[in-house]
Amino acid sequence: MDPLDSSESRLVESANAAENAESSLPWARFSSWLECVCVVTFDLELGQAIELVYPHDVKLTEKEKTSICYLSFPDSYSGCLGDTQFSFRLRQSVGRRGSWFGEEDAYSRDAPVTLQRELAHFYGYVYFRQVKDASVKRGYFQKSLVLVSRLPYVHLFQSLLQIIAPEYFEKLEPCLEAVCNEIDQWQSPVPGLTLNLPVMGVVMQVRIPSKNDKPGGSPEKQAQKENLLPAPMMLPTIHELDLFKCFQSFLIHLQMLWELMLLGEPVVVMAPSPTVSSETVLALVSSIAPLRYCCDYRPYFTIHDTEFKEYTTRTQAPPNVILGVTNPFFIKTFQSWPHIIRLGELKMSGDLPKQVKVKKLAKLKTLDTKPGIYTAHKMFLQKDKSLIKRLLKGIQRKRPSEVQSAILRRHLLELTQSFIIPLERYLASLMPLQRSVTPWKTPPQIRPFSQEEFMGTLEHAGPQLTSVLKGDWVGLYRKFFRSPNFDGWYRLRHREMTQKLECLHLEVICDADLLGWTKDKSEVEIVDLVLKLREKLMKAGKQQLPVKEGVLEKLEGYLQTVISSLPEDLQTVLHRY
Repeated sequence: MDPLDSSESRLVESANAAENAESSLPWARFSSWLECVCVVTFDLELGQAIELVYPHDVKLTEKEKTSICYLSFPDSYSGCLGDTQFSFRLRQSVGRRGSWFGEEDAYSRDAPVTLQRELAHFYGYVYFRQVKDASVKRGYFQKSLVLVSRLPYVHLFQSLLQIIAPEYFEKLEPCLEAVCNEIDQWQSPVPGLTLNLPVMGVVMQVRIPSKNDKPGGSPEKQAQKENLLPAPMMLPTIHELDLFKCFQSFLIHLQMLWELMLLGEPVVVMAPSPTVSSETVLALVSSIAPLRYCCDYRPYFTIHDTEFKEYTTRTQAPPNVILGVTNPFFIKTFQSWPHIIRLGELKMSGDLPKQVKVKKLAKLKTLDTKPGIYTAHKMFLQKDKSLIKRLLKGIQRKRPSEVQSAILRRHLLELTQSFIIPLERYLASLMPLQRSVTPWKTPPQIRPFSQEEFMGTLEHAGPQLTSVLKGDWVGLYRKFFRSPNFDGWYRLRHREMTQKLECLHLEVICDADLLGWTKDKSEVEIVDLVLKLREKLMKAGKQQLPVKEGVLEKLEGYLQTVISSLPEDLQTVLHRY
């Protein structure tokens, strides 16, 4: 059998198992994609107000409802007429119970770290319409349709809104109910599978990325035997943005912005509209993929936000967060922040969009501040001039934006990988040798991470092996070690390594002669072994450890054989335990 076929059939099996487990819960499939759908309208007396939440039994706290109201309308300074789409990210209320899925669910296990479900935040995907309407007192129809989700699928959900929002604004609630019922029929997102998602007579075909995908590679070809209907609307990605469009006014400073993201520095993006604000923030966060950005980020942030006071206090250093804003009021509020990206309306100068300049922070005092990157950041690495030349040539030759974006994404991926590979290589050296894992002892410990020891490896096995960029790589690593991104990366990798050790230990026990071992052991020692093995098996099941196929079943069989070798009274006790 083709190995790809067997892996795909396993995916389909796990998907079917997940479907069966879900089908008994109301709105379970819907919940695996969306938390809820909200309609936000403008009320003359109340201002922004939630008109409708669907499904009706979804529990949003008052604080969450207020935040969604303010974040779903463009700031009055944005002057958005017509239809506008943008995204926001909002902190969940403290003490809120998670959704029906657990932290250890199969999706989180198999999805790339950058596409994990959020456990403490919601994403909001907004479609806002503002048109003149003489029948309304203020003279304008103003309404937003908002998809609230824990998944960072920006491209998929904005595409979905383009299908359903115009219809909703015409036909209102019955239309929304029908759409939610359709979404509740969708198969849950399973990393590695291609899905057909029908809605309003359109079928969107999407592939859910898997952590086993080769970074930067094209998605694996799906086997034809999945019987997918021909889908009229194929989305090439569920989460990627048009990077070239997002970065075109500061292409020459890309290297600097990558460093600021890697180091988790506090950054404010001041943009002319919520669309530019949210897309720029999300593009910046994605620039260090496949590394997960572990700091907070708000693609669109307003003065009504509940964290406004927390983020604007002058008595402490700014927190590790990227804020996307549109209100000019923020220029004064954030003038003490170390890094500010001020974007204007996009202007072309010749063939190249007008590039913003890097300016001193002291210049950010007046309200009519010109576009620019206001920072005192000293770059650790030299700029990659060959990338700029290649992109400029692409502009002159009218190369499509998606091709320019692919070049940019590839460059950023290679840059991040050059930085991460030495860390991964050093981390692998901390893992105990496989031969030191024995069945009768607890697994040996992973050696602690020593920054100085790691620095000593850079001369022979540093980024220079994969990157031509010169500069102070050592200084960049030293600063990275103080950032939340290092902490997040290390915790995740340490957990994965611990699980790998657990799996190795289970496999070694499985190959050992358990019955032979019990021959000259006392009953107390045998019972102790049974209890420890039971605990390990339960833990392996709960954490869904990636153990080789058949190992857990084989161990369970051995366990029963060992128990049956004991006196009957003990057997009864152990079976009950």
